[in-house]
Amino acid sequence: MMAKVNFTYALKRFFPDLKALEIEASDVRELVSGLETQYPGMRNYILDDQGRLREHVNIFLNGDLISDKTSLTDPVTTGDEVYIMQALSGG
Repeated sequence: MMAKVNFTYALKRFFPDLKALEIEASDVRELVSGLETQYPGMRNYILDDQGRLREHVNIFLNGDLISDKTSLTDPVTTGDEVYIMQALSGG
């Protein structure tokens, strides 16, 4: 299944060549693996050492925050829009 993956501009600080692309995946975990192929180091930015979604990263699938932030089993289907966003904080 091909999904279109978009990123927030803030991620360009870590990946200067970052651009929207289509990734073939059946779930969010496969999608992250596909991103790692395109942008080495992306997996470590998105996931922690246990393979869970990092606290400062959000993934939206068709406008909804993914529900499984631990195993990343939310299904991905052809035509889905995925947004990977860096959570912003300040003070």
